[in-house]
Amino acid sequence: QVQLVESGGGLVQSGGSLRLSCVVSGFPFSDFAMNWFRQAPGKEREWVALVDKIGKRARYRDSVKGRFTGSRDDAKNTAYLQMDSLKPEDTATYYCTIRDYSESYWGQGTQVIVSP
Repeated sequence: QVQLVESGGGLVQSGGSLRLSCVVSGFPFSDFAMNWFRQAPGKEREWVALVDKIGKRARYRDSVKGRFTGSRDDAKNTAYLQMDSLKPEDTATYYCTIRDYSESYWGQGTQVIVSP
């Protein structure tokens, strides 16, 4: 059974930092890229970052470039999203997701609230 468990969310002031973690089990973690999405209240879910399996390169949506850093530790089957210089508009529930050749798997989400 594939499981993704996020943690690390919380309440932080504008300009602060949080580090999200996503632990994956029951899945060949090192063989596939990890993605992070977020969904703000009343808005559609949007892609935030990708951490590739190849060289562990990362890509980001424009609004978080330079502030967010994605990484992974394959030995721990864990992905991370370091979020710095947080802004109120980053407030959302953050999800990690991984996809094999046929199916996508999602975590339950972790809530991030950034106060002004």
